[in-house]
Amino acid sequence: MGNGPVTEFMKRNFRHFNAGAMLDAAEGYRRHIEAGGRMLLTLAGAMSTAELGLTLAEMIRRGKVHAISCTGANLEEDVFNLIARDQYVRVPNYRELSPAEEKKFFLRRLNRVTDTCIPEDRAMEPVIAAFTEALKDDESRGERHFPHELVFRILLEGKLRDRYRADPRDSWVLAAASSGLPVFVPGWADSTLGNAFTAACLRGTFKDPNLVRSGTEYLTEIARWYQRTAGEHPVGFFQIGGGIAGDFPICVVPMLTRELGLDEVPRWAYFCQISDSVTSYGSYSGAVPNEKISWGKLDAETPRYMVESDATIVAPLIFAYVMGY
Repeated sequence: MGNGPVTEFMKRNFRHFNAGAMLDAAEGYRRHIEAGGRMLLTLAGAMSTAELGLTLAEMIRRGKVHAISCTGANLEEDVFNLIARDQYVRVPNYRELSPAEEKKFFLRRLNRVTDTCIPEDRAMEPVIAAFTEALKDDESRGERHFPHELVFRILLEGKLRDRYRADPRDSWVLAAASSGLPVFVPGWADSTLGNAFTAACLRGTFKDPNLVRSGTEYLTEIARWYQRTAGEHPVGFFQIGGGIAGDFPICVVPMLTRELGLDEVPRWAYFCQISDSVTSYGSYSGAVPNEKISWGKLDAETPRYMVESDATIVAPLIFAYVMGY
């Protein structure tokens, strides 16, 4: 693989501290893929509203990411951005906002995520409506699907295509849907779509909350995916942020070995975490990779990297390096 100007700039300038750790992680990622490895990527925080899809979508298309575990917010916010990007309101002075100014956003139905406000009417409501129709179709057919499968169906059937206000090539969810990428969404109820579905169950629109497949079923699917994939390829783990998106899949290996008593289950073959969490505060999200060895998640020989920095800066640079930009 050739090296473009971004890669060469990183190799020349990023030599020490977090910059050096980022370069090491990027080189390790590239080696892992070039050796035939597979990579599961986890997305926490507001990465979709940060438009990580600008590089992540191309990573998916180029086969550099082989599965994703993400929060419900990241699943839906990529689609929100896709259909309403031109209606988002950027607030660069968000640190200076008064409570009264925040209330004005509320009254305008603008939901603020750091420096960006998501418009409810243009971004959220059309996706909720399409999602509800997909659920009604499932209910009438006696079927059940995972949240991401319903979102994929909406996109692949073109239900929102006439609303696109961003380049569809910059949508990582659309790239994942088009390529059939395995996606796992633990804790989905903690999202706008999850809240809308729960409210629909409470008002009686849907009789059975189990119409949407559950977190336990997602964990089962991750375990099956890992067993299939790790049986043929070393599998790496690239974690952006912390929380449930990362905690959910990382526990698959000890679950297989301890709870199921399976022998010869390969450990994760690469591990990188981008985090600004502080380990000494008792944070699971900020725990150094070595701690995972004691839980049976990683081996002592597993290449391990931790970049304590801003994922909105670091992740696109690592992706650019892996793709040779």
